[in-house]
Amino acid sequence: MVKPILYSESNDESIHQFNDIDASLSYSYANYLNWLFDDRIELIKGKIFKMSPAPSRVHQKISFAISLAFGKFLEQKKCDVYCAPFDVRFPKESKADKDVFTVLQPDICVVCNKNKLDDRGCIGAPDIIVEILSPGNTKMELLHKYKVYEEFGVKEYWVVSQSDQNILIYTLNGLGKFEPSKQFTLSEKITSSVLPGFELKLDDVFGNLD
Repeated sequence: MVKPILYSESNDESIHQFNDIDASLSYSYANYLNWLFDDRIELIKGKIFKMSPAPSRVHQKISFAISLAFGKFLEQKKCDVYCAPFDVRFPKESKADKDVFTVLQPDICVVCNKNKLDDRGCIGAPDIIVEILSPGNTKMELLHKYKVYEEFGVKEYWVVSQSDQNILIYTLNGLGKFEPSKQFTLSEKITSSVLPGFELKLDDVFGNLD
């Protein structure tokens, strides 16, 4: 009996059409680097997840407000903030391209260990990840990505709901498990255990979306 192929090891040919990929196979970052089509793709444990089309205007305004607050606070500090598209690779052991099977593009991430940064993005868990939920991607963010971020040790995972205008923060505890905060909404402000002294007023995020 012939065993089925589980992983695609071919990485010597570029692929120009998303439909040319066999979604039943599993792929590595080495494969990912050879995908030259415009479709936005993420990998979770080797499986392909096609991202939503270009973010909405409201999504982008929320992303800008949050990243701007981080950016202002982090001036002259050791941490950096990055916005999508920005590849974050999550290696299990080896950091070689062919051995990395999870590659995500968080909406916003804060990285405090400069050794994790290279010209292609971040390899290893950022300290803070922010995902802004849009219609159609809620399950992706709350299930698949939640598990990845917890497993790899993201210290804070922010889930931003543009429809409900609130933010929920998951903080990694000493046992390596996420603990949820209350839901923060208009007139409230958020602080961060990762960035002492940082404050984000939710009115600055959701107060001017019209």
